[in-house]
Amino acid sequence: MSSSWKIETQAIQGGYDPKPGDPRVVTICQSTTFKYDSADYVAKLFDLEVPGFFYTRLGNPTTDAFEQRLAMMEGGVGALGTSAGQAATTLAIFNICKAGEHFVTASTLYGGTYNLFASTLPKMGIEVTFVDPEADAAEILAAFRPNTRALFAETIGNPGLNVLDFAKFSAIAQEKQVPLIIDSTFATPYLCRPFEHGANIVVHSATKYIDGLATSVGGVIVDGGNFNWDNGRYPELTEPDPSYHGLQYAKTFGPLAYIVKARVQLMRDLGAVPSPFNSFLFAQGLQTLPLRMQRHSDNALALATYLERHPAVSWVNYPGLPSHASYELARKYLPRGASGVLTFGIKGGAAAGKKFMEACNLIALVVHVGDARSCVLHPASTTHRQLSEEQQIASGVTPDLIRLSVGIEHIDDITADVEQALAASQR
Repeated sequence: MSSSWKIETQAIQGGYDPKPGDPRVVTICQSTTFKYDSADYVAKLFDLEVPGFFYTRLGNPTTDAFEQRLAMMEGGVGALGTSAGQAATTLAIFNICKAGEHFVTASTLYGGTYNLFASTLPKMGIEVTFVDPEADAAEILAAFRPNTRALFAETIGNPGLNVLDFAKFSAIAQEKQVPLIIDSTFATPYLCRPFEHGANIVVHSATKYIDGLATSVGGVIVDGGNFNWDNGRYPELTEPDPSYHGLQYAKTFGPLAYIVKARVQLMRDLGAVPSPFNSFLFAQGLQTLPLRMQRHSDNALALATYLERHPAVSWVNYPGLPSHASYELARKYLPRGASGVLTFGIKGGAAAGKKFMEACNLIALVVHVGDARSCVLHPASTTHRQLSEEQQIASGVTPDLIRLSVGIEHIDDITADVEQALAASQR
C-alpha cells in the first residue's frame, strides 16, 4: 500500500493487503477468539509486547481492515472501531477525561451528543461548557479552566449546518495545549480531512455515510498522532498504568499512545465493540464513499438552489449556497462539496412541515441521515426532542426546521417529489 495514493484509491485498496492465496476481498472473521500454540506468545499479546489478535473485543481482523482503511483515508496513525457513533464520542472523551475534569465544546451538535455532554457526563463528574462556535476567540478562551482537557466540535454542525472555523478552533486548542476533537460524520474524509486543519482526534458515526445504506450501527475514533501528550497535562498517557504492569503509553507507543490506550484500556473495560459483520459492511461502504459523497453533495446543492427560489419556502440552509453564513468556510474546508444534508422552512410553519413530510413519496420519513436514499425529518419533535427549546435553538434547531438528507437518486426525481409535497403542504 502506498502513502501517495489518492483517497479514491485508499478507499478501495487501503487497509487490506492480501497475500498469494488469500481472499481478494476483506473477509468476515466471525470469531470471538483465536488459536495459538504457545502460552508464552499469548502472554506477550496480553502484555502488548507483540501485535496480533486474541479476543475480538480488543481486535479482530475484519475490524482491523476497516480501521486501517479509514485511518489511511483520514491521514491518521490509527483507528478504533466502536459499536456506535455515540460510543466513539464517549470513549474519545473518557480516554482523557475523568471525574473532576472539564472540556469545552461547540454548542451546535447532534442532539444525541448534546444530551450526552449536557446530561450524562455531568452525572459522572465530567463538567462541560458549551460555546457558540461563531463567537470570537477571546470568548471561547474564557470558557477554559485549569482542568480543561479538550476542545470538541463538529466539522458540519448537525442540524445547524454551520461549518467549523478550523483555524480559530485549532489555534485555541494549541494555545491551551489541549487536543481538538472533531466529529466529522457529515463531511467524511472525502470532503474534509480535519488533521490537515489542526485537529488531533476525529470521530465518526459510521452508521451514516460510511455505511451509506442504513444497514449497520457503528462508530470509529481516528488518532492523528499529532498531539504532544507529554506536555505535563495528561498523566494517564505518560505515567505507569497499573493495569498493564506499569506500561507508559506515550513512552512505549509514541504517536499511537492515545488510540492504543483507548483500545487496551477503555475497550477492554467497557466493551463497546463493533461486530465483525458490521465492520465488514463499513469496509465495503468505504469503497464507494468518494463516489457517493460527490453525488450527495451535487444533488444537495441542486436541490438547495431549487428550494431557495420556491415561493412556498421561507428559508434554506445549506453551506454550499452563496447565501449561507458559512459559505466562505465551506469553500475553504469543503472544496469538493458540502455534503448531503440541508434544512429549510416551509411557509405555514410546523403544521405545513408535517404535511410536507407526509406527502413525500420517494423521500422517506425516517430517523436517519447519510443514506443513499433521500430522507426527511422534523428534528425538534424527533432527534432533539429531549432538549429544551432553549437547548434546541442553541444547537441550531428551530420549531419550523425541516431536515432533508439528499440521497443519490436522480436529482430530477428528488426535485419532482419535493415539488409535489410542497404543493400539498400549502393546501
